[in-house]
Amino acid sequence: MPEPSSGGDDLFGPHNLPYGVFSTADEPGRRRVGVRLHDRVLDAGAAARALGSPYGTLLDQPDLGPLMAAGRTAWRDVRRALTAWVSVPSHRAELEPLLHPLDAVELHLPYAVADYADFYSNEHHAANAGAILRPDRRGLTPNWKHLPVGYHGRAGTVVVSGTDVVRPTGQRKTPTDPAPVFGPSTKLDIEAEVGFVVGTPSPQGFPVPLSAFRDHVFGVCLLNDWSARDLQAWEGQPLGPFLAKSFATSVSAWVTPLEALDAARVAPPPRTEPLLPYLDDTDEEEPGGFDLRLTVSVNGEAVAHPPFSSMYWTAAQQLAHLTVNGASLRTGDLYGSGTVSGPERAQRGSLLELTWDGAEPLDLATGKRTYLEDGDEVTLTAWAPGPHHTTLGLGEVTGRITPSLTDA
Repeated sequence: MPEPSSGGDDLFGPHNLPYGVFSTADEPGRRRVGVRLHDRVLDAGAAARALGSPYGTLLDQPDLGPLMAAGRTAWRDVRRALTAWVSVPSHRAELEPLLHPLDAVELHLPYAVADYADFYSNEHHAANAGAILRPDRRGLTPNWKHLPVGYHGRAGTVVVSGTDVVRPTGQRKTPTDPAPVFGPSTKLDIEAEVGFVVGTPSPQGFPVPLSAFRDHVFGVCLLNDWSARDLQAWEGQPLGPFLAKSFATSVSAWVTPLEALDAARVAPPPRTEPLLPYLDDTDEEEPGGFDLRLTVSVNGEAVAHPPFSSMYWTAAQQLAHLTVNGASLRTGDLYGSGTVSGPERAQRGSLLELTWDGAEPLDLATGKRTYLEDGDEVTLTAWAPGPHHTTLGLGEVTGRITPSLTDA
């Protein structure tokens, strides 16, 4: 589904207010928490000081860590205060000098990524990938509808939107090659995903139940899980992704508070297998899915519109499964939804699916594409229903492919 017809400013009004971290040209070394309002960035710490707010200690910081660790009550109260600040006309004179044009600031990774995990939770993507990669064993793996399949990624290579992505190098081997070869990936792909950012930690040995999802997850962002399919096919026997994924994961510079997406909550697709109690969300008070509409663009040309409402496993189930063995949470933990895809070709969230592993190339204005070429730029955007018949945007995530640093 394409972007809504409303202007871009409407997507980032007072009903949204995502958090980020920015610096200015006159003070490039000073990072500060910002809140996006239309096409400007509010210096949240300076606003708190100007208005005598008690939340200055959480907002006058170089990153989102202290606010994220403060917990759900603080998240709610700070968001209410910010909404009032930008909505009440009497504050306009004090806030106007603290609003910076979006195109005049530098955006940074807004929190320190403590750990990173990624899931494989969309049935359409899993079925397509299975048909492509395992043609002799079509269909889902036996465990897929009983637990959210996932893997641990590399927190140190999570990068903010706008960071170039160097083409990875590694081993690859086709079924007809006598031996593996070493060189740059020839099947560099994207995966359109949604990331969930943990705020409140949990102690080791204590699983987080479905009902505690809102107590621990601070917000959401768009995420691109870059994937080297040729490296993945060779190294992933029998274990999961390693070098094929660990070279870069791009995330938006903006984190949308979970509360901002209340109007976008929807029921997930019907489950076809009975779930174990820790994953059974039948009696949960609120639906676990989100109606987020993603768009994938390559070199400025939209190629897919994946619907997040199609995700079989919800973010709450993913968090419950991630911790059910007693694994602890830390402030700044990030987990990805897995590739978002829908039933139609134009809804597929990876080039693996869109081109059917190169058999059906995309015909773009910049030429035919099976996988990404050096110089290609990929952008993920998304919007969701907001309160009172509004729409809100998620911050975009963009990355441009640069040549490998290693000769083939």
